[in-house]
Amino acid sequence: MKKTVTVLVVIFLSLLIFSCDKTTENDTEAPTVSITYPANNSEFTQGTVITIEVTADDASGIKEVKFYIDNANVATDDAAPYEYVWDTGTTKDTTHTIYAKAWDDNDNSGTSSTINVTLTNTVTDYDGNVYHIVKIGDQEWMMENLKVTHYINGEPIPEVTDNSTWAGLSTGAWCNNNNDAGNGAIYGHLYNWYTVNDSRIIAPEGWHVPTDDDLQILVDYLGGSSVAGGKMKETGTTHWNSPNTGATNESGFTALPGGYRDYYFGNFSNIGSHAYFWSSSEDNSNSAWNRRLYNDYSEVYRGNYNKKYGLSVRCIRTVE
Repeated sequence: MKKTVTVLVVIFLSLLIFSCDKTTENDTEAPTVSITYPANNSEFTQGTVITIEVTADDASGIKEVKFYIDNANVATDDAAPYEYVWDTGTTKDTTHTIYAKAWDDNDNSGTSSTINVTLTNTVTDYDGNVYHIVKIGDQEWMMENLKVTHYINGEPIPEVTDNSTWAGLSTGAWCNNNNDAGNGAIYGHLYNWYTVNDSRIIAPEGWHVPTDDDLQILVDYLGGSSVAGGKMKETGTTHWNSPNTGATNESGFTALPGGYRDYYFGNFSNIGSHAYFWSSSEDNSNSAWNRRLYNDYSEVYRGNYNKKYGLSVRCIRTVE
C-alpha cells in the first residue's frame, strides 16, 4: 500500500511540474515594468548622480532590463534590483525622457511608461537669486545679469539713487536703471567699478567678474568683434529696441540691454538699446575695460569707461 501511495505522489508531482513547465513555455504575456525612481517631472541640478530604479515581473522570469534615456539604450541589468546609476555631469541641462524595457525568458518584452526628468544648471548668489548657466567654448557664463545686493561676506552693497551722490562716489554702489525695481528684475542691477573691484567680492563662490582677457576669449570664440554681438544678444524686440540687428543668441549668452548710469551727472541712459558689461581689468587709475552691444549693430565694442559709470555685470565660472 505504501508503494502505491508513493508512486501516485511521484506521478502527481511530475504532472504538476510538467504542467508548470508547459505553462511557462507557452507564456506570451509581456513583463510588467515600472520606473519607481525618479518620479515623473522630477527636477535635478546638472551634475547630480541619479539612480534610476526599475521593477520588472513575469511568470517566466526576467532575463534582462534595459534603460533608455532620450531613446538611447544606456545600460542593461540582468539581476534584481534593476538599477542604472546616471551621472548627469556631462548631460545637457534640459528635459530628458526615460523609460525601461524588460524581456522574459521566452523573449516577450514589456516597456514602462516614459517619464520626464529636467536637469537645471544654475548658480545662486548671496541674496538667493538664481542664475542659469551656459557653456560657451571652454567658458561657463551666467545667462542673466547680476542682481546681488551684498558682497559674498554678507556686507551690504549700498543702493544709491541720488544722481549727485552717485557721481561723487569712489566706493562700491548699485542701482536700478531709472531707479525702477522693475528694470532691475529684468535687466539686473547697475554697478560702479568700485563694486567690481572690492576685495569683499560680489560674485558667488566659484565665480568671478570676467577679466578683459576672459571677455576677449568669448568674443574670439564667437567669431570676432564684428559678429559676436549678434551671437550674444537675446533675439527679438521684447527687451531690445528694433531692429536688434544680427541677433541670433546662438551662443546662449542672452545679453539684455540694461543701459548705463553716467559718471558725471549720475543720469540714466540707453535701456533697451545698449548693453554694457564691466570687466575686472583696470585701464588706469580712472577707468576700466568693458564690452558694449548695440541694438542696431552686430558688433561687440571694447572700451574704457570711467570707474564711476554704472554698468551691468555678468559673471564667469572660475577655473582652478
